Amino acid sequence: MDYKSLLCILTDSELSNVPLQQGISLAASRDAHLDVLALGVDRSQTGYFYAGADALLMQEMLKRAHEEADAIHSKAEAALRNAGIQWGCDKGVAQIADLGRHVAARARFSDLVILPKPYGKDRGTELEPTLEAAIFEGQAPVLMVPDTSTPMTSPKKISIGWNESAEALVATRAALPFLKAADVVHVVVIDPPTHGPNRSDPGGLLSQFLSRHGVKVEVDVLSKTQPRVSDVLLRHAADADIDMLVMGAYGHSRFREAILGGATRNMLEHATIPVFLAH
Repeated sequence: MDYKSLLCILTDSELSNVPLQQGISLAASRDAHLDVLALGVDRSQTGYFYAGADALLMQEMLKRAHEEADAIHSKAEAALRNAGIQWGCDKGVAQIADLGRHVAARARFSDLVILPKPYGKDRGTELEPTLEAAIFEGQAPVLMVPDTSTPMTSPKKISIGWNESAEALVATRAALPFLKAADVVHVVVIDPPTHGPNRSDPGGLLSQFLSRHGVKVEVDVLSKTQPRVSDVLLRHAADADIDMLVMGAYGHSRFREAILGGATRNMLEHATIPVFLAH
């Protein structure tokens, strides 16, 4: 399998350039088709207006969403028109409460969804549910690209956050086109279990699986020397000069991670390199 159908969902004109250029680079290098969905988001919540709220207020918010969609669409088309790739660009408006349905409908027929970093300064509340809808309802892998990343076509050094979970295995399988082309793939195991069938060879079965696909694998067993798993993964990525990190998304419930934090949420907040996610 290769990534032949790429999808880039843009909801903020200011954050559109990096994911858009990443999508163009991948489409050009893989002879793939890039679809761009420019979404204007009505961020008002139905039922949350105070009593007697003027209908003009609701109309104004809808008008603003249409203007945002038009601005994103124009910017995307200008970049795509001279990119020399196969592409399509649609626009629409969605209320934030109904955003997931629109995202999932497009993501489920895509090989890879490319999205901006959902957390940080001046980011809309729609970015997090967009990413979650693509992963959960759309059942598609997501490539999250931070604002500072440069477009990549074939990352040479990749690390996999491996904890033997179903989510991590799904992400690894989905990332195989990247993994097979890499110079080296680090399987990173943090505090492996002291009991169980894999205690004497942590990451061994995954390494065997990957090597049979022609992936050049190294296993790095690390101690949890920092409070969060994501911190250990990011420190390893910096030390090993990693280009992309692969990990399973939301091993705990989304609600728990939203309230208490978790590896996925912390990674999405602090990553400075592209992160490949799947559930």
